[in-house]
Amino acid sequence: MRILAELPHPDCKISIFGMNQKFIIKFEQGTLEQSYKLAETDVVGGVNGVFEILDETFINHVLAQFSSMRTVFIEAYQRYE
Repeated sequence: MRILAELPHPDCKISIFGMNQKFIIKFEQGTLEQSYKLAETDVVGGVNGVFEILDETFINHVLAQFSSMRTVFIEAYQRYE
């Protein structure tokens, strides 16, 4: 897996990787991460096409999902204690 690009964002780290004819888009926020895979043949324009997919609406949904993930994890951890 090789890193192809990073997209600066104030609320999370966004990295685009290439591996086995796929783009892997990885979002990281603290200890949480989300990954999305796309076949290279499904994206016109290579990495630039991936940047077009990562619009503000999509990133806002990813950030909301991070919030939900954090809540679920904290609840599970509190049951563990």
